[in-house]
This record gives sequence, structure tokens and C-alpha cells, in this order.
Amino acid sequence: MFSVVLMIHLVIAFVLVVLVLLQHGKGADAGANFGGGSSQSVFGGAGSNSFMLKLTGVVATIFFITSLTLAYLGAQKSKGYQSVTQKPVVEKVDPKSIDVPVVPE
Repeated sequence: MFSVVLMIHLVIAFVLVVLVLLQHGKGADAGANFGGGSSQSVFGGAGSNSFMLKLTGVVATIFFITSLTLAYLGAQKSKGYQSVTQKPVVEKVDPKSIDVPVVPE
């Protein structure tokens, strides 16, 4: 389950980066006023900004949900481990039971 959510998370992260890089900044509006590419847009003059913002918001929400899911699954996975502050259990070994090879001189 953890691996599946992790793979979805990585794909969503990549899609989110691409969506953010495809959006126009505030300076792009000034260029459109002087005959820039607003008429050449796929979504029309005003539709691109609203569509991309909504799509980015949906993908960001999915990214946030997968982040929380990964944190929850990671916490559930680590419940079986002991704390770092606890002393480790040391097994006592009888020194007579250890076979030590004799090295000829």
C-alpha cells in the first residue's frame, strides 16, 4: 500500500511542477496587451488562466492528501520498532560454548 501511494505521489508531484511551469506570470499580461499571444491561446483570451488555476488547485489538493496518507502509513509502519532511548536486549552467551580455532605456530 505504501509503495502504491508513493508512486501516485511522485506522479502527482511531477504533474504539479509541470502545471506551475506552464502558467503565465504577472508580466505575461503586459505583453499580451501589445499584440502578444492572447489570441493564439488554446483556451481563448481569458479561459486559460482560470482553467489552469483550477487544475493546479485540484492537483495540489491531491498532492496534499497523498502527503498526509504517506505520513500516516509511515507512522503505522514504524510502530513495531523500539525507541532509540530504550536499551537493547543483549543475549548472554556462555564463553565456553564459543569455538575458537587454534592457530598453529
